[in-house]
Amino acid sequence: MTASSEPMRGGAPARSRADRGTPAKTSAAATFSLVFGVAALVCTLTAILAWAGIILGIIGIIVGIFGLRMAARPNVTGRGVTIGGLTLSIIALILGLVFIAGVATFLNNEGAANRLQEQVDDLRNRAS
Repeated sequence: MTASSEPMRGGAPARSRADRGTPAKTSAAATFSLVFGVAALVCTLTAILAWAGIILGIIGIIVGIFGLRMAARPNVTGRGVTIGGLTLSIIALILGLVFIAGVATFLNNEGAANRLQEQVDDLRNRAS
């Protein structure tokens, strides 16, 4: 048996640099999707910036959709990063909408608003 007819040990044959082609690059849209998703979730969880979390969540979802399309191209990676960004953006969007709906419901309830005003007035009187 000659060396060329023997099976190689360790799996696939070694490739030369010319056979490897260009290295795969992570899509910029995938990275931005993750960044917007994390920023949206942080803003939403602070509760004061829930409106900013909703805006960032919507941007993150749009960029994530573009990231999924770009990850389908050859020599482009980032599908997992994009899915993570989309997930965080969707969670932030849902939490932000729930928070704002809860605040709006609370403020439209006259009894709850009156109780809150009474507590604020009571605290002001104690401080004086």
